[in-house]
Amino acid sequence: MNITNISGHDGMTGSGTPQTSPELPATMRSAVYLGKEHVEVRDVPIPSVGDDDILVRNICSGVCGTDVAVYSHGPGTGHKVDVGGEFGHETVSRVVAVGRNVTDFQVGERVYPYPLLAKGDPHRAGTLGGFSQYMLCPKPVRGVSLYPVDPAISDRAASLIEPFTVGMRAAKHAHQREGEHIMVFGAGTIGIAAALGSLQLGAGKVMICDYSRLRLEKAVALGLQVCDLNQDDPIDAARAYFGDARSLDGPTADIDCMIDAAGAESVFETFMAHGKIYGRFVVVAVNNAMRQLDLLRLTFANQTLSGSGGYMPEDVADVQRLMACGRWDIGSIITASYDLEHIEDALRAAGDTARNLTVVIDMEA
Repeated sequence: MNITNISGHDGMTGSGTPQTSPELPATMRSAVYLGKEHVEVRDVPIPSVGDDDILVRNICSGVCGTDVAVYSHGPGTGHKVDVGGEFGHETVSRVVAVGRNVTDFQVGERVYPYPLLAKGDPHRAGTLGGFSQYMLCPKPVRGVSLYPVDPAISDRAASLIEPFTVGMRAAKHAHQREGEHIMVFGAGTIGIAAALGSLQLGAGKVMICDYSRLRLEKAVALGLQVCDLNQDDPIDAARAYFGDARSLDGPTADIDCMIDAAGAESVFETFMAHGKIYGRFVVVAVNNAMRQLDLLRLTFANQTLSGSGGYMPEDVADVQRLMACGRWDIGSIITASYDLEHIEDALRAAGDTARNLTVVIDMEA
């Protein structure tokens, strides 16, 4: 693919080296959302790069659960995605063109675009353009709207930075202390990220629970202790692994914090019925159902409830350290990869949680 470098003033980079390279093509391939179960990949114009902008080519993009929701159920069921517009927001990209006034980025550099800010419009978080070949990033700010990617992280793993930051933020909301016990419900991408993030932050023991045997197998391969909810009671499994602690009703599992990355009603019920004194509960799963809350019981048990949504800039750095440390093969949780032309197959595959954990679009295939 031909690229253009328009970095520097009057054809010069900041170092004074002349820049010459072939022109970009006039069009790119882009997945356009047309409503429930209808996405088309079209030729659309490549955005023009202004003096204060950069253009990136997407390398690998993850399929988020919210992408699946708007594809399967129609607009308004996940991230705000406009009919007739591009979408996709979990991506790793490479800089291919730099505006004259931009000095913080270089052509060829890999970057992670932060969905909330990469377009300069927080309302574009779900429509960043991760499922388009190229993406314009106006007025980029290093470490704010675009982050350099550690060279030790593979392209496939780097496409998971966005969901992993959500899981890392949930792990931080657990306010865990060194050696504590963490139980995560839901072994999807965010649940696994919360479990690994907890270990990275110093948890002594972590257990992750799910019904999907595929997801549990992936968690085991990463070295995580698991609970198969098809056959094991989570509190019994936790007592066997963590040991016992006191609840208001007597002995229970010594779980310092439960992290809900599943969203099932039974998860919160388990905490309310069996949470230990001074236990904590963090919810990161998206579920708008109302819950019954026994405030008196919560008060007497000195328990804490916390919600965790999104992430902060420091979480991106922490996730990159986790991915680059070599302790875990993060890319191993990717179970399927598709090219852009088959994005509808990818969206359907991502919705099949019995057969897949994480699905990505190889934008360079």
